[in-house]
Amino acid sequence: MAEQRTAEVKRTTGETDITVWLNLDGAGKADVGTGLGFFDHMLTLLARHSLIDMSVKAAGDLHVDGHHTVEDIGIVIGQALDKALGNRSGIARYGAATVPMDETLATAALDLGGRAYLVYDARYPVDRVGEFDVELIREFLIALANNAKMNLHIHVPYGVNAHHIAEGVFKALARALRQAVEPDPRATGIPSTKGAL
Repeated sequence: MAEQRTAEVKRTTGETDITVWLNLDGAGKADVGTGLGFFDHMLTLLARHSLIDMSVKAAGDLHVDGHHTVEDIGIVIGQALDKALGNRSGIARYGAATVPMDETLATAALDLGGRAYLVYDARYPVDRVGEFDVELIREFLIALANNAKMNLHIHVPYGVNAHHIAEGVFKALARALRQAVEPDPRATGIPSTKGAL
């Protein structure tokens, strides 16, 4: 099993200033401040249900909109996941979860196999939850998948309430991620026939 299971990544651009720290072997504790209340709620759910301790501190150009902040947080969390996983030796690698959220059902399936891809099949009945633009969830997931080198598939076959749809997506992602980063007690070495991820 790779020894490195924590990571801190900082990213500063002309649009955002972000610091992420995480511990893959945590208890789901979250310390999140992005300036976007609904997104803070989603990231707190991600930490809690993945059991990954996570600190996310972000300052961004919210006077423009939330796009740069949300996307760049996805980049930095993805980079921190990649760093914490090390060479990915001994992990389960795959994870999948289906989560009901009242009238909504969300499924996430992922592979931490080193190849980035996102399939995102979720439709929202409105464009915003409070002040948060729900199209930014896809931007976050693209950035997360690319930088964590994760193949991520999200499917929401039905749902009426946009808050519930988004919450289902993040909870399903969290539960799948929890499975995938866990040490596999029956496996040794890199979880690939290629010998490298």
